[in-house]
Amino acid sequence: MGGEEARVGMEALRILFVHNAYQQRGGEDSVVDDEIQLLRDHGYEVELYRRENHDIESMGKLAVARDTLWSARTMRDVEAVLSRFRPDVVHSHNTFPLISPSLYWAAARRHVPVVQTLHNFRLLCPQAMLLREGKVCEDCVGKVPWRGAARGCYRGSLPQSAALASMLMLHRGMGTYTSKVTCYIALNDFCRDVFVRGGLPAGRLRVKPNFVADPGLDSTARAGFLYVGRLSAEKGIATLAAALATLPDVQCEVIGTGPEEGAIDSLANVKMAGWQQGPYIVERMKSSLALVMPSLWYENFPRTLVEAFACGLPVIASRLGAMAALIRDGETGLLFNPGDASDLAEKLAWARAHPDAIRGMGEAARKEYESKYTPRRNLEILRAIYRDAMAEATADEPDNA
Repeated sequence: MGGEEARVGMEALRILFVHNAYQQRGGEDSVVDDEIQLLRDHGYEVELYRRENHDIESMGKLAVARDTLWSARTMRDVEAVLSRFRPDVVHSHNTFPLISPSLYWAAARRHVPVVQTLHNFRLLCPQAMLLREGKVCEDCVGKVPWRGAARGCYRGSLPQSAALASMLMLHRGMGTYTSKVTCYIALNDFCRDVFVRGGLPAGRLRVKPNFVADPGLDSTARAGFLYVGRLSAEKGIATLAAALATLPDVQCEVIGTGPEEGAIDSLANVKMAGWQQGPYIVERMKSSLALVMPSLWYENFPRTLVEAFACGLPVIASRLGAMAALIRDGETGLLFNPGDASDLAEKLAWARAHPDAIRGMGEAARKEYESKYTPRRNLEILRAIYRDAMAEATADEPDNA
């Protein structure tokens, strides 16, 4: 789709992106950058309002808690940007903790529609992952999140968990999430259903997956397995380590860093590559047998999964949440029981013993990418969401005052 095509019916469209960046850069930050670049490449005017979590280091605890509930700075900053830039749409990604839901009220004052991408389950769960003690937990879904506060689910801290639960209840009571956000973007149908059960209006939820640029395909011979991501407990690193410990002849490269590094770096059949930039990851995805994703939480839409499919790399993942929804077992990858190291080991051994079948799964994964996860397809969906949000805001304008 060329730039002129993209502008048909949406001449001079301006989008204000809003994002509270994380201290450790991750997939969500990359999604923001990629969406902005995609829109700019196709002729849209895009501006970014960004806050950095590094700012927390210079703030007192009470100031952070206050801004989590309601940020006066966000109100001032965003209203100034709205007045100057005059966007047609505000597209928000992460507002926690410094931007806060006050963003939505600033946009409503100017009658600007808000599109909010849901990268995690923060609006339902103070801990954001629906995970507790290594297992999926939906105790707060669709309910007052007092359990998350009482259990200290966010970073093991009662005060911080209470602040998050207070934010959720305050803005639920104010109607922020149901009346000030024009449209929500869930990354897949599974997550959309979870958010509907959690109380978000079904009519305001759209589905748009992540995307990656086409890396092209090489004829490189494939061998060994690959893990890419943060080395943390919710990612199932202990499960991967236990599986590989029973398969000394199976090689796996691990790309990433994190607190669980010690659980896997002592294995002789594991190559620890540390943190690596995109080109290196793509190169390894093009030369590995399969990507392994042993996560213990639902995930929303792992960017690495799309990258793998684009590289013709099948994925061996936990039969859980979005992963089970996005991977067709036996067609674009293999699924195993979450947290079950023996089941994962069985799948790794089978994949190593059946390279032709795995190659066929990789070809199917590449076709899946071409039909669903390209920049062109993503732009089409994003344009439709913006168009619907603008139409909805126009229809509801008297109610937004």
